[in-house]
Amino acid sequence: MFRVFFIALMLTFFSLSTSQAAQTGWLTSPDNPHAKVMAMAKKSPEGDVKLLLEVDLASGWKTYWRSPGEGGVAPEINWSSDVSNMTWYWPTPSAFDIAGIHTQGYSQKVIFPIELSSVKGDNLSGVLTLPTCSNVCVLTDYTLDLDLAEPAPDNFDWYYSQAMSLVPVSSGLISSLSSQYDNSKLTITVDREQGDWKHPNIYLDPPTETFFGTPTLQYKGDKLSVIVDVTNDWGEKSADITGKPLSVVITDEGLSRQVNGIIGEGDVANAISTSSQNSMSLWAVLSFALLGGLILNLMPCVLPVLAMKLGSILHTEKRDVGSVRKQFSLSVIGIIVSFWALALFMTVLRYSQEAIGWGIQFQSPWFIGFMVLITAIFTANLFGLFELRLSSNLNTKMATAGGKGNSRHFWEGAFATLLATPCSAPFLGTAVAYALVAPLSELWLIFTALGIGMSLPWILVALFPAIARILPKPGKWMGSIRVILGFMMLLSCIWLMTLLIPHFGLITVSIIFIIIGFILLFAIGKHYGKKALSISMLIALILGASTYFFVAQPETQTLAGKDTVHWQPLTEQALQQALSENKRIFIDVTADWCVTCKANKYNVLLREDVQKALSEPDVVAFRGNWTKPSDEITQFLKKRGQVAVPFNQIYGPGIKEGEILPPLLNKDLLLKILSEAKGAE
Repeated sequence: MFRVFFIALMLTFFSLSTSQAAQTGWLTSPDNPHAKVMAMAKKSPEGDVKLLLEVDLASGWKTYWRSPGEGGVAPEINWSSDVSNMTWYWPTPSAFDIAGIHTQGYSQKVIFPIELSSVKGDNLSGVLTLPTCSNVCVLTDYTLDLDLAEPAPDNFDWYYSQAMSLVPVSSGLISSLSSQYDNSKLTITVDREQGDWKHPNIYLDPPTETFFGTPTLQYKGDKLSVIVDVTNDWGEKSADITGKPLSVVITDEGLSRQVNGIIGEGDVANAISTSSQNSMSLWAVLSFALLGGLILNLMPCVLPVLAMKLGSILHTEKRDVGSVRKQFSLSVIGIIVSFWALALFMTVLRYSQEAIGWGIQFQSPWFIGFMVLITAIFTANLFGLFELRLSSNLNTKMATAGGKGNSRHFWEGAFATLLATPCSAPFLGTAVAYALVAPLSELWLIFTALGIGMSLPWILVALFPAIARILPKPGKWMGSIRVILGFMMLLSCIWLMTLLIPHFGLITVSIIFIIIGFILLFAIGKHYGKKALSISMLIALILGASTYFFVAQPETQTLAGKDTVHWQPLTEQALQQALSENKRIFIDVTADWCVTCKANKYNVLLREDVQKALSEPDVVAFRGNWTKPSDEITQFLKKRGQVAVPFNQIYGPGIKEGEILPPLLNKDLLLKILSEAKGAE
């Protein structure tokens, strides 16, 4: 498997006590010490059940995909409870070729999402028959018994969604697929949707009473040709399978696509599937997008966003319902239009074959410079240094971001979106990763859902304007609040200026800092007088000295403590070398503009016990810096199905396929996974 999302979270999730959720706990068998399984479920009021089945295998052992290949059988569950229908979702498998036998399945760990329809009663019981193979193969039965009356964790749906993200999607990656059968050979031709094939693979479901041999792949550019030997149950020449169902999973660099069609038919890649899996997949991703957009409002980078929200209310002097509703509706439009602009940006990058990902606009010094200018203008306006009013001229309208015109509320929403993009939130990465390989229509739909999710608090005020009346009535306190909000915006402006240092150097950025500071001080002195100027100059000196101390100190020395970890440059080759030496590996991909990365660094990575764990002799710590565009880092992330930073992953003898940590690191979880990576002593 190329992508294993949030396994670390799943382990934490599964470790919850049975008093918190319907779960089995770890199930083992004395006849098979090489495997253990666990199941956890959540029942809806309608009687439908979502089930997560985790299989944990010892090193060197594997289990099988829905189509095992030339040997083996697929796992199955026989329910004794009254279940109307079961839909078993299969994550993207791996191929195993042993002694000339081609099989398809999973090693180490795999989590199966399963849906059950119309389950009667609160007891769910059945028998899982699990095939496991190494040099020998063993069939083991595990009794599943779950009490559905027990509540599931509040974030069960999120964990279930992460497991679903491992299931191949039904769109994107390829633009066309055709197949032809002739003389016991099946030939499949596939065109990639964007760019060239890098490391493609294919997994096939053969029709009944038919066996497929090991596929032979040839590819050049965006063309892929697959030839498969076809036999019957007895290993003899197969009957003509033209017109039989064709089901394949195609992968490339962490991207995975399910295609269903008919053997012998032409282009089937873009056919609309009516399977529940495909409809579930899109709706699930849209749910991720809504939640991911909403959570952006709670990330560390939202202080300027909150300032804009408060500013919108402060400028509504009478707080009448119509005015508040209009202002917040314009801000909602600003947020959604900004996400459409991001979708357009991603579309252009896709067609230009450039790297695409969440927040990569902050890799551009010109974009950062533009944001510095805008935040400086907002700072000056919040300090009351100038007011711009609307005129009939369009350019003047666009310049009234700091004025009292209606368009300022639109631009507040747009500006809030731009300031939120350096943050990677739960759900957001999964939704964006799906969007960037999906058809353009789905990409735009997902980014629209992200915009709606982020604007939900604004929509709430627009629908219920009376919320604005909860705040105190306008008065002198508004001036103090505006100064506080202006100071918050100034800190954002300074932070953005520090992001220019990797591009232009400390001296150039210091000059920019001094120029902007001088302009603000001159305006404050002219507007408020000498006393205010003196106080502002003192604050400016403190801010300047603090900023210089922060950015000029060695990378290893921070305000939160000294970084004693010996970080090595991240490359795929270095990673494989460390794996071959049975080292434990911790990967940190970060960027200077990533606010969540900074939170992880100061809250987790610089903690004394984490520093000690990452400095142990058998641990290799790799760090990749995505502050500037890097093809190597981009491909590293893409191979693992990621489009955003922070990205953290742990490998080791006990976790050979690697476990991806959540965007917001948790110290205890990190140390637990790092310890498990050591494997058996």
